Amino acid sequence: MPELRIIARPGLGHRGANPYTWLLYSHLESRGGVKVDEYGWRRILRRRYDVWHLHWPEGHLNDRSSAIALRRTASELSWIRWARARGTRIVWTIHNLRAHEGYHPALEAVFWRDFIGHLDGHISLSRASQAQALARFPRLAEVPGFVIPHGHYRTSYPAPLERAEARRALGLDPMAAVVALVGYVRAYKNVPRLIHAFRALSDRSLVLLIAGESKSPDLSAQIRKAAEGDPRIRLDLRFLDEERVHRYLSAADLVALPYREVLNSGSAILALSLDRPVLAPDAASIVELQETVSPAWLRTYSGELTAERLGTALEWVRQTSRPGPAPLESLDWDRIAAATLAAYRQVLALR
Repeated sequence: MPELRIIARPGLGHRGANPYTWLLYSHLESRGGVKVDEYGWRRILRRRYDVWHLHWPEGHLNDRSSAIALRRTASELSWIRWARARGTRIVWTIHNLRAHEGYHPALEAVFWRDFIGHLDGHISLSRASQAQALARFPRLAEVPGFVIPHGHYRTSYPAPLERAEARRALGLDPMAAVVALVGYVRAYKNVPRLIHAFRALSDRSLVLLIAGESKSPDLSAQIRKAAEGDPRIRLDLRFLDEERVHRYLSAADLVALPYREVLNSGSAILALSLDRPVLAPDAASIVELQETVSPAWLRTYSGELTAERLGTALEWVRQTSRPGPAPLESLDWDRIAAATLAAYRQVLALR
């Protein structure tokens, strides 16, 4: 069988920001018969690929500048048309159904209408997120759709540090109960709500870690104001390299994700990959993940996160037995690479 030529955006070069695509494509290439190139317009111009696989195509819409967002939207859609005209199939893995920041609603509506119309296939990370995608974009039903889960991060990060070691490095009390939210800080993650719920807990030995880059000065200011005056709250709103991500999560007893809305959660899977219990809202995709890993590792709640729910989750962490690591066998990357390759071949067979 001839080698499949894949171009990906992002691809193998995205490891520092999020290892997800690096894990996917390195496992795909290790199977043989597949060559994956990182997206670049010169490559699209000069070469013909079998599949262009896109992740987060809406990312350019998170730029505050209307001129930049418009230019990048026009460029992306033009290159998609060019690639399709040369026989390349366009496949989208659906991480989000809208741009996180919502800066350009009119432009975003135009982008999605055009983009969806050029797809030859789509991949959802859960059954629940596929149903949401089809409800928002009914035209997706006109092309093949696949459910392939988000893989774990165990092969990308070292085993968790001993809690005492991680806490010593961060200057934390080794006996404290530590709640953490680690990863990019965006408005939809509802960080101020977590801070307000935490501050209402009276236990002075608790610690809250908020760590991850915030690109919004307004959101950063809001978070700092919410945390002001409570020495139990530690903020680190810088870009986190893998070492700091690893250290913060290793120090945590509970990872709390108080998201206002969630389609998929790589943050939950990252925490579970380091064997950290997770608290998250009872969105359909989170409940589906809970079925995979068991309620011993993932606790859900309805409505807003409150101090009572956060306190109950801390009791759940202390009182629940968790023998062995979190069960993530179904999120193995070899399985995911095989399913992705099968999806490519099915899309290509429809030519």
